[in-house]
Amino acid sequence: MPPGLQFHSPGLLWGLLAVPAVLLAAAYHRRRRAVLRFPGAAVLSQGGRGLRAWLVPLLPVLQAAALAAAVVALARPQARDSQVKDLSVEGIDIVVALDLSTSMEAGDFRPHNRLHVAKEVLAGFISSRANDRIGLVVFSGAAYTQAPLTLDYGVLKEVLRQLKTRVLEDGTAIGDALTVSLNRLRESEARSRVVVLITDGDNNAGKISPRDAAAMAKTLSIPIYTILVGKGGKVPFPAGQDLFGNTAWREMEIPINPKLLEEISATTGGEYYRATDRKELEEGLQKVLDSLERSKLMDGGTLQNVRELFQPLLLMAFVLFALELWLRATLLRVLP
Repeated sequence: MPPGLQFHSPGLLWGLLAVPAVLLAAAYHRRRRAVLRFPGAAVLSQGGRGLRAWLVPLLPVLQAAALAAAVVALARPQARDSQVKDLSVEGIDIVVALDLSTSMEAGDFRPHNRLHVAKEVLAGFISSRANDRIGLVVFSGAAYTQAPLTLDYGVLKEVLRQLKTRVLEDGTAIGDALTVSLNRLRESEARSRVVVLITDGDNNAGKISPRDAAAMAKTLSIPIYTILVGKGGKVPFPAGQDLFGNTAWREMEIPINPKLLEEISATTGGEYYRATDRKELEEGLQKVLDSLERSKLMDGGTLQNVRELFQPLLLMAFVLFALELWLRATLLRVLP
């Protein structure tokens, strides 16, 4: 057997014993077949054997070859590559805490608001990952887990797509959001665990202060990366629709507290980023990943690539069977 060749079901190869049985049965049948003696046979034999006489003995050979090819194909020959692939999954456990307060409707990221751009950038960020488990926490006046840590990015992006403002109690509970995120990571065994906080305002709601949440993160050795979205100060904010059905805008003061976010990141060993447009938000998320140490989440063993080789043999079996049936029904047809 050539190196690297094996059979998925080697026991089926015992079926090859039927091949010589087919040839013996054909020979026995030929010897036992009734013969009609014709007085002029000696004269006819002087003209030599025709093509038909040479092809008739070929029929059992075609049967035997087709049967042999079919048996070997059913045993599923396989070729194993010499290279072995490591299936150990390496990645980071990431919980994204996304602000859903009404201030995320501000239009300083025109033509869309802050939340729309944040969702699109996060969807792209999720699509760019391969082995990182990602969870999602949403917050405004309170914080909730929207998606636990998962590798199912399709489901995660669908959950993200459906997020909208004015569903939760309004406010910006940064401390509660960080606490819920830390709870999601507390049982994680990954060496690299991180919270990414995306908000556009100052803490003004919730039961836990952001500084207490940062202290808990420091105890758990979980860095918090904060991204402040929006320009701050007076920004365009939707104020209903005009007579033509278009969104009417008014200037609104939205307070921000970059010093608080800087303090949270500095306390936990994370980084603070400011994003005033889509590009800066994308760069901020990328910088978070670039600064993290990758860790092994699970040991998947190894995989050796296997190529199936039965297809040509199965095709050969069909062709030989079809050829044998065609010859028997046309050129080599025997009339009663």
